[in-house]
Amino acid sequence: MTSNTDGRPALSNELIEQFSLHGRTAVITGAAGGIGRQAAITFTQAGANVVIADVGIAGLEETAEMVAAAGGNATVVPTDVSDRDQVNALCDAAITTHGRLDIWANVAGVIRYMNIVDATPEDVEFITKVNLWGTYWGVAAAGRAMTNGGSIINVSSAGGDMPAPTLSIYAMTKAAVSHLTRCAAVELGANDIRVNAIAPGFTDTPMVQGRWTNADGSINEAERESYTNTRAAQSPLRTIATAEDQSWAMLYLASDASRFVTGQVIRPNGGVVMA
Repeated sequence: MTSNTDGRPALSNELIEQFSLHGRTAVITGAAGGIGRQAAITFTQAGANVVIADVGIAGLEETAEMVAAAGGNATVVPTDVSDRDQVNALCDAAITTHGRLDIWANVAGVIRYMNIVDATPEDVEFITKVNLWGTYWGVAAAGRAMTNGGSIINVSSAGGDMPAPTLSIYAMTKAAVSHLTRCAAVELGANDIRVNAIAPGFTDTPMVQGRWTNADGSINEAERESYTNTRAAQSPLRTIATAEDQSWAMLYLASDASRFVTGQVIRPNGGVVMA
């Protein structure tokens, strides 16, 4: 092993190779912002060709610019993941463009805050279609297309591991995503397809910013500070996560470093839930 100029051991090529995604094709849903956007950037930095999907076209275009700044060239495919046909078309676009599919990250998700007694059928249907159906159709499409093996990464939530007042529908769908992950791992393992999930704790992304956003779109900084401080205090690490924190866990699951890991839910939640 060679050394750096300061005497520290240099990273070995073998270690770098284990985390490299060079030449691989990764589909990432929910890529218009938040964790999905950061996953696209991180996967690009690791050498992957990324295909990004979301219903938010403007956000997708911004992500594509960030991917370009990171040295990549994103394929943009506007997609409503609750629609099976659109998810299948996304899969076809990835293979048509790059000739292969190696990684599929089901990041798209939505959230609404309400008490159970106030929820409407529309609330239940909307959240379930995106969070659960969208993940299901993504797993199914990737499972059919990964003829040479691959890695499927779902996004669950700490809310799926613990009671979450005013988030019952969201929490219900995320608990289902965790179990879908295990079921898919058993079914697809014989095809050399690994299926895992991350279950993030509170992460500062646009999804949660409604907590401190005023009706006119402005940010209530006092409310933001109070809420994030409260959530940080719940963690043994006394901090909250960033989208980058979640993307590092996803990189591990996408790479060969996790070649013997499947059916697992990794919990980058700062210790809020320990399972």
